[in-house]
Amino acid sequence: MILSDRDIFHLVELKRLVIEPFDPSIVRENGVDLRLGGEFCRLRRSLTRIVDAKRLPPDIEEFYRCEEVDPEKGFVVYPHEHVLAHTLEWVELPDDIVGLVNVRSTFARLGLYIPPTVVDAGFKGQLVIEIIGSEFPIRVYPGQRFLHLVLVRASSPVAKPYTGKYQGQKGVTLPRPDDARNA
Repeated sequence: MILSDRDIFHLVELKRLVIEPFDPSIVRENGVDLRLGGEFCRLRRSLTRIVDAKRLPPDIEEFYRCEEVDPEKGFVVYPHEHVLAHTLEWVELPDDIVGLVNVRSTFARLGLYIPPTVVDAGFKGQLVIEIIGSEFPIRVYPGQRFLHLVLVRASSPVAKPYTGKYQGQKGVTLPRPDDARNA
């Protein structure tokens, strides 16, 4: 069952759902609009090095160029470019709520795309998303409402709430090996 604005406000009031900073205007009819944070990472092209997804290299950050972005100047996503960004909001989901993330309609109509993203029950942290560029450059700004998070109630609380390697992440978190944990 998809949660309504009333359900969302009630969960926030009970402190079962945490969204910080919380602004009531981000709660929509059937979800929450999340804003872009200030860090963006461009994926660097490499034709000579191969990343083995089973054994990430210790210098994985060499495949990215990350920067804090001035909210007045914004950040340009170039055609077909893949960029990592994060939400301004810190989100904590209870063990019976799952989140489904999509780009807001205006950005989709401009041709920006994000792959399907699920936020597991029990997750705590800022969301990191991949943005895929349109046919033309598009400037986005930190603090801009960019994502729509639809909250869905599971049929029962999950037996194993999320405790994975991205739990507690702040800012853009680059890929971590499967055995990595956030300290």
